[in-house]
Amino acid sequence: MPSVSALCVFCGSSNAAPAVYRDAAQKLGKILGACGIHLVYGGGNVGLMGAVANATLAAGGKVTGIIPRHILAAEVGHVGLTELIVVDTMHQRKLKMFEMSDAFVALPGGVGTLDETIEILSWRTLGLHDKPLVLINTAGYWTPLVNLLEHTVRNHFSTMETREFYSVAANVDDLLGVLETWSRPSRRSREDVI
Repeated sequence: MPSVSALCVFCGSSNAAPAVYRDAAQKLGKILGACGIHLVYGGGNVGLMGAVANATLAAGGKVTGIIPRHILAAEVGHVGLTELIVVDTMHQRKLKMFEMSDAFVALPGGVGTLDETIEILSWRTLGLHDKPLVLINTAGYWTPLVNLLEHTVRNHFSTMETREFYSVAANVDDLLGVLETWSRPSRRSREDVI
């Protein structure tokens, strides 16, 4: 295992999502708790967010949720966490999750999960961090996004180096192996990668 003591998980909050995704979230939580990896996430108690948090806690793990005040007021905040940090805006939430984490994982989710995942990837391409980002491709969920990212490379809106800034794990079981083999991409000049 690399030096990952705190892992940020981006995932959906829908209770209507297929069970295969909830199962993956629960399995990830069990792994994090068993490995002593601190879960950092969006602080919700619904959907995959609640599933990963509850499974981590049940496995003896530490969980920090970061939630904007307006979402907490809508009664979806998880009050049984190790720590719940309430912030004023979504931007503050994302920055705090970034600051507290050594690596990032994207489980299936909707527009909010896409926003968080793409922002971390964008910050990486801008050289603002070198933390790992892993897409857990449960049931092929992230394949369309991977295809879109490849499309941006083929059309020269992204460099080939972009491919090194994220990894894809076929399932939750493969996550630790992906993190163990992850290495920081070398910086090359833009001319070398176009």
